Amino acid sequence: MGEGQGLGVVTQLTLAVEPTFDVAQHVYLRLPLDQVQAHFDTIMESGYSVSLFTDWQTDASTQVWVKRRTGADMPPVEPALYGAPLADRNVHPILALSAVHCTEQMGIPGPWYERLPHFRMEFTPSSGDELQTEYFIPRDRVLEAIEALRAMGDRIAPVLLISEIRTIAEDDLWMSMSYGRPSVAIHFTWNPDWLAVQLLLPELEDTLGAFGARPHWGKLSATIPSDLHARYPRMEDFRSLLRAYDPSNKFRNDYMDLFGFYT
Repeated sequence: MGEGQGLGVVTQLTLAVEPTFDVAQHVYLRLPLDQVQAHFDTIMESGYSVSLFTDWQTDASTQVWVKRRTGADMPPVEPALYGAPLADRNVHPILALSAVHCTEQMGIPGPWYERLPHFRMEFTPSSGDELQTEYFIPRDRVLEAIEALRAMGDRIAPVLLISEIRTIAEDDLWMSMSYGRPSVAIHFTWNPDWLAVQLLLPELEDTLGAFGARPHWGKLSATIPSDLHARYPRMEDFRSLLRAYDPSNKFRNDYMDLFGFYT
């Protein structure tokens, strides 16, 4: 992430790894949005990794991608999930697009690195020509956020390709979007129309800002620095770290200035 650049160059990295494992992926189609709100936790905990895709308007577009670790303890696959039937073919998150670029579905087991991503590594992900924003909401505010986004559906839809919802564990990294709180990431893949997206973002971010949304550092955002800083309790500690590790501002750049990391 851009804000990490200000601390210099990483020279050593320690990874916590575990033995490889297989994953099977199933997709449910046409999940009613009312059921998303009524059973959010149960749906999001139905697999090792779970993503919802929606256009914020119609149940017809709402999908659930459930990725489960295989093994003797894997529960049987239900033929429907709160009214959403299992897909009978591989699908793309944007249903009108071919699934040829997507990772294997239909419950066919494969190594984790070929199932946990939505798209095959050798292909262009998503639609390719697009703009992206993403916001991290405290998990205990997500149902309010979903209701607010549904109310904005008619303004979002003309600009949107698809939106993804996923849960993120709490961490202790100062500038992480999930610092200090379990989070739900709400991602928007937009049509490549920057003018239209620019016009929509202030309303979208005002709406989600009411729930403490933190924008993804590497994606488009219109949140002003003062509002952004207020959502990071360790912001001043991070600024002190910048001064300590880079007193001459050698690693300072336009990105860091845009988000007001220097005083």
